[in-house]
Amino acid sequence: MENTFRWVLVTAIAPIAWGTNYFVTHEYLPAGYPLYGAVVRALPAGLLLLCIARRLPRGAWWWRSLLLGVCNMGAFFALIYLASQLLPVSLASTIMSASPLTMAGFAWALLAERPTLPVLVGAAAGIAGVYLMLGAGASGVDLRGVAASLAAMTMSSCGYVLAKKWGGTDGPLATTSWQLIAGGLVLIPFAIVIEGTPPSLDRSAAGAFAYVSLIATALAFTAWFVGLRHLTTATVGLIGLLNPLTGAVLGLTLSGDTLTIPQGLGMVLVLFGITLARPRRELTPAFTVDHGPVRLSVIPAESVGQPASSAAPTTDPHARQLLRAWGIRSGPGWVRRS
Repeated sequence: MENTFRWVLVTAIAPIAWGTNYFVTHEYLPAGYPLYGAVVRALPAGLLLLCIARRLPRGAWWWRSLLLGVCNMGAFFALIYLASQLLPVSLASTIMSASPLTMAGFAWALLAERPTLPVLVGAAAGIAGVYLMLGAGASGVDLRGVAASLAAMTMSSCGYVLAKKWGGTDGPLATTSWQLIAGGLVLIPFAIVIEGTPPSLDRSAAGAFAYVSLIATALAFTAWFVGLRHLTTATVGLIGLLNPLTGAVLGLTLSGDTLTIPQGLGMVLVLFGITLARPRRELTPAFTVDHGPVRLSVIPAESVGQPASSAAPTTDPHARQLLRAWGIRSGPGWVRRS
């Protein structure tokens, strides 16, 4: 149980970092450059992780990295950048709060991970909590931003489940770096054709990109994929509700917002939803005995009751240990009940 809690804490790094990304993108990054913004976010982080992992894809992971890089990184980053520019931070994160149910649906279809009732109730409570906490009903909502958020949520949910399905023995650092590099490289020609020359960056924008690439991307996605390897998809999706929760806290602390009663109730519901869907401790036996491959000697019928010299000996130590556990004594030439 302690190990499970540790993986929950590691996984939580990702949605908390992503919750800050909406604010940083909205406040400090240049508007109108979602493709270049995604490239600058993905490529430096991917190259850094590749230098640490020092491992290239092998076999099927070449095309898997390309597919996951588009779903989880390249197109996802561009859509999130666009949504953060077109929508208020609170509304963009509210839409993404539906990701636990989306991930649970893909996990059911692709991994046969059937969502349990606590997971479904926890997801519903978390979404309701985010709705109360951030408030719905923003006037003049840009439908392009809403569509971008929904597309980003759907693509990433499918990509995360596929990443869990394929797993791999190369480790999360290597697989994350491949996805980041692939996602960034795919977007470069589209950025050149659609957005033209890259934007000029002042000091604050350069610092914001450094934070988004290193903390909200390299560190966050490594923690996220580590969580996907050690926790169920539904649990990881519920932990993702910390994303909009973090956005709300930033709004309260940095924007001077006041905490209303509905917002306070919403925070309680989010924490309740995450707690309700937490991994349950599995019952395990007090002890286990590994007897290894057990080989029992077969005694010919004509040897039963004969002296030891005429019967096949039962000499396998694993067999003797297992027989003693069953209350059976093994003699030098036959097996007899004690």
